[in-house]
Amino acid sequence: MSEVADSPIPMPAKRRVAQLVMLALAVVIVMGAYANVGLAIDGQIPAGMLTYGLGLGGLMLVAYIVLAKFAPWADPLILPLVTVINGLGLVMIYRLESAKMPGASAANQIMWTAVGVVMFTATLIVIRDHRILQRLTYTAGAVGLVLLAIPAVLPSSLSEVQGAKIWIRIGGFSIQPGEFAKLALVVFFAGYLVAKRDVLALAGRRLLFIDLPRARDLGPVLVTWGLSLLVLVFEKDLGTSLLLFGSFIAMLYIATQRTSWVLIGVLLFAGGAFLAGSVFDHVGDRFQIWLNPSSDEFYNREVGGSFQIMQSLFGLGAGGILGTGLGQGNPDLIPLSFSDFIFAAVGEELGLTGLMALLMLYALLVERGLRTSLAAREPFSKLLAGGLSFILAWQVFIIVGGVTNLIPLTGLVTPFMSQGGSALLANWILIALLVRMSDSARKPPPQAIQNEGLTQVFQR
Repeated sequence: MSEVADSPIPMPAKRRVAQLVMLALAVVIVMGAYANVGLAIDGQIPAGMLTYGLGLGGLMLVAYIVLAKFAPWADPLILPLVTVINGLGLVMIYRLESAKMPGASAANQIMWTAVGVVMFTATLIVIRDHRILQRLTYTAGAVGLVLLAIPAVLPSSLSEVQGAKIWIRIGGFSIQPGEFAKLALVVFFAGYLVAKRDVLALAGRRLLFIDLPRARDLGPVLVTWGLSLLVLVFEKDLGTSLLLFGSFIAMLYIATQRTSWVLIGVLLFAGGAFLAGSVFDHVGDRFQIWLNPSSDEFYNREVGGSFQIMQSLFGLGAGGILGTGLGQGNPDLIPLSFSDFIFAAVGEELGLTGLMALLMLYALLVERGLRTSLAAREPFSKLLAGGLSFILAWQVFIIVGGVTNLIPLTGLVTPFMSQGGSALLANWILIALLVRMSDSARKPPPQAIQNEGLTQVFQR
């Protein structure tokens, strides 16, 4: 009887087939875009199309098999959505490589995609129960802080690229530890807020229509705020600073349901950023470039100027509503369009219509993560799934806002699309954690498993 009760019910066959069909459709969409680039540039299908297609399809098939075995009840849409986004990033990088843009390499990116899928499968196999992460709350916090601090204490020759000290570069090897720090810190935030949410939810004085928190409970917010400002000042990294503090405030709101925390967080970060901009020149320059990107003072600056953002805006303007067409624009004129500015490259060749479709894919991915958070049965899972979904959405907002000059430009990259290993690996691990929690949330309760198992036994 116990064997029957403990054995998991596999996902219904029709749903498994539907997931496989969606995954195949995702690969077909990517290969269609890949062929379109070759036809536009050379008038023929790229010679390596079959290799790339089989490579991407094989990777996703492996991910599907592991998913079906170790997380059979996980949301069936998550993996196909990530496949489309990651695949379109590969296509865009190949298009830029075809334009002879220095640094663009589709082969390297598909290699990192393969490593990302390995990390995805390894995470699912190793972490059979995500609740074990709650026991590592303070360990995760310590790991996250160390990963954030390492680039700040290293010499600029080993850590600084494009004005931001966010790398560890030794010989030909480089890694961006902040990408992994965000995952560790979200685990810490989730565990800490679950333990302290009753205290943090207590109200102090009422101001107008808002119940302010008690002054004694502001400690965690002030500490996180201070940490985010240290990242902004010493690592010159506005993106990670925004991501870190915004994630904490969002998870604090999820835990307490108090709007006052959000208002306090916004005011604290705005005030801190203004103070840092007044005291530190490199922070002030970032805001001045945002306000006056066309100024000759910034546009003609060799390093840290506004040339990138202006080229990005020109590219988006050239794309218009429908775009110039894949392979028919000039995205190679945008510096780092295979990395930080890949969103602008997509906007030039696919237009506003293509960008809206891409943002819809991201929105669907975030929605599935938030649905997992709502369906989770325990507070830690709700907070962790909500936090991971938020940092994915928040990261997309920050990079899109920076590329379009809605907010100051940051050092973040577009998830799953931009070339580079650190962000890609970290985001595949993020997806694995969401998939693991989705499987736990959607799995039938033990009584249903027992009843289904008994039915199968009697049928045999």
